[in-house]
Amino acid sequence: MAGERLFRVIGVYYGREVAICQIAPTRLTQPQPRYSPVHRANAIYPLTFTPVLRDYIWGGRRLATLYGRSLPPGAIAESWEISGHPAGSTAADAGWWAGRSLPEILAELGRDLVGEHADWSLARDRFPLLVKLLDANQDLSVQVHPDDTYALAHEGGELGKTEMWYVLHAEPGAELIHGLAGGVTAESLRAALAAGQVEKVLRRTPIGAGQAVSVPAGTVHALLRGVVVAEIQQNSDTTYRVHDWGRLAADGKPRALHVEKALEVIAFGQQPPAIVAPRPLHDCADLVRSELARNRYFVVERVTLARGQEFTGVCDGSTLEIWGCVAGEAVVVWAGGSVSLPAIRYALLPAILGEFTVSASAMATCLRVYLPADAPAE
Repeated sequence: MAGERLFRVIGVYYGREVAICQIAPTRLTQPQPRYSPVHRANAIYPLTFTPVLRDYIWGGRRLATLYGRSLPPGAIAESWEISGHPAGSTAADAGWWAGRSLPEILAELGRDLVGEHADWSLARDRFPLLVKLLDANQDLSVQVHPDDTYALAHEGGELGKTEMWYVLHAEPGAELIHGLAGGVTAESLRAALAAGQVEKVLRRTPIGAGQAVSVPAGTVHALLRGVVVAEIQQNSDTTYRVHDWGRLAADGKPRALHVEKALEVIAFGQQPPAIVAPRPLHDCADLVRSELARNRYFVVERVTLARGQEFTGVCDGSTLEIWGCVAGEAVVVWAGGSVSLPAIRYALLPAILGEFTVSASAMATCLRVYLPADAPAE
């Protein structure tokens, strides 16, 4: 079947068209190539994508002012950089797969794209991760995400959401909400919500650029105004709002809250720390590598390269790798060529890509994401 255009074009990003929302699909006039092993030399390469933008009410313009992106008018809250979610799938912007959505590419490449560690995700015909940028010009709602067990039972087969944030920019005095005050129970949280005093039971944490925040499923949280983050998460769009600051949406009505579901999934009791202490992996003058997050669903590392230095890796079939340059400029080189990653741009390296290097034309900071060997079994 020929591919379908899923999005309305509204802007340009690194010379590419950018999409913001889904509309009724129309048929492409040109037939799309079909992958087979004979095409490996052309079809296996680092994939870059056209982002999908979200204009939620809490967004701003910092993706343009800080990172030079050409945006449509209005508040842009999220840029979905690599997504295979039905609510907004990104399409490849170059090479063999240009114009094809990530779910289409996954359907043809399968394990060659995501690797053996993603068999649990392949069993559900979905890409395992979702990579975003978030610009919090206003406070986000206080919210919580369910785990897989709850989401699969109550959200029509949707997955839960464990996520992490890497803080790209923070205004002076910036904070986030992460967890609840000591001793808060489901009953006391319900009472605080009913009395309009929920802010008294929320835990606020100051944050700054370069810090990493872990947000396991079940953690009450909210980004607050003045912050831009890179978000790595499970491939899920399930959110239960607990509190939305009394504001109105564009239609003049309050946004929906999901208090009962939230109370069922919140992890009460001892609250985990918000800020993650990086775990050193390699530290020398020219290459600093540290682990920022490790859970059942993904591992995130920060790799800082001095000018002219390089990281050497191999995609051996076990897992995909996602590389995103968040400061400076990096270049990914593999047997078939190279792709430039200015800040902020991501590339998805297929699991069978083979050997590759990431180097810096000037000092660069990158996020490296891959799937752990102990990924969910089902």
